[in-house]
Amino acid sequence: MMSAREATPGTTLDQEPLFEVAQLAHVELFTPKPDATLHFFKELLGMEESEREGQSVYLRAYEDFYHHSLKVTEAPKAGLGHVAWRTTSPQALQRRVAAIESRGLGVGWSEGDRGHGPAYRFATPGGHPMELLWEVDYYEAPPEMQSPLLNRPQKRPVRGVPVRRLDHINLMTDEVTPTREFMQEQLGFRVRENILFEGGKVEFATWLSVSPLVHEIAFMRDATGCRGRLHHVCYWYGIPQHLADAAEIFAENGIAIEAGPGKHGIAQALFMYVFEPGGNRIELFGDSGYLIFDPAWKPVTWQEESLKAGAVFYGGGLPAEFFTYGTPQVGGSL
Repeated sequence: MMSAREATPGTTLDQEPLFEVAQLAHVELFTPKPDATLHFFKELLGMEESEREGQSVYLRAYEDFYHHSLKVTEAPKAGLGHVAWRTTSPQALQRRVAAIESRGLGVGWSEGDRGHGPAYRFATPGGHPMELLWEVDYYEAPPEMQSPLLNRPQKRPVRGVPVRRLDHINLMTDEVTPTREFMQEQLGFRVRENILFEGGKVEFATWLSVSPLVHEIAFMRDATGCRGRLHHVCYWYGIPQHLADAAEIFAENGIAIEAGPGKHGIAQALFMYVFEPGGNRIELFGDSGYLIFDPAWKPVTWQEESLKAGAVFYGGGLPAEFFTYGTPQVGGSL
């Protein structure tokens, strides 16, 4: 096994970066209203139920290849259960574990869960529970759900406006920079875009990825000063008409739309933010977001002046609560 220093992605000119985290595998959400939350994901977003165990239900979108991309667990409060990342190999998993342990942020190994094998649990400097894993179960559609498209895991559902795949997660933290540095140095993430305030002295938000996606994870400064809260989970929907259809379905079924439909300046996608019945913010994201193939990409930095025109390119602004509301909730009400 590599030493901790060798395992840490490149910090010197003679050290090649090791990009050993492959993708966002799944997210666990806590909800105090499990039946209503499941209705939202299954009937309005067209997600499929893979399995149930105890107080948890495992769900996947129709182009998610694994057993699940979302685990919904009943809990007293809404919020984040954990975030799971898949590595590029079993060996990469061991090297990333060593890198995390070198920072003293490891929690330890679990035997696994429904749909995946052993996982190494850890926490970010901002207090977000995460895990790394390699072994996964692939979804196998029953005959009646098999698609003639052999490269699609199942038929497109005919209920709701079905989302296609898990896209990214956005987390809130008391300080962005230490968590961003951890994701870069211990896990090999690359910064794609960021927001700097006060002449570049304060990092307000950052968008990172390990793939050509513009981001698989983002961190934003929590105006409440709390640690470890969830801002939103995002699913990719497809084309603009799907977003308009989803907005109508939400409006007719009492789902609170916080912002959008609109177009982000950062990441460039067409978006909509809503609150599922348990209280967690969910984003629908798609159509025009860009991909990054440049191995020497330089982060795009936004500051106060550029954000005025570019934070939301069109479709209205973001409400004040967008920068303060997260789950679990602290003080006040939605």
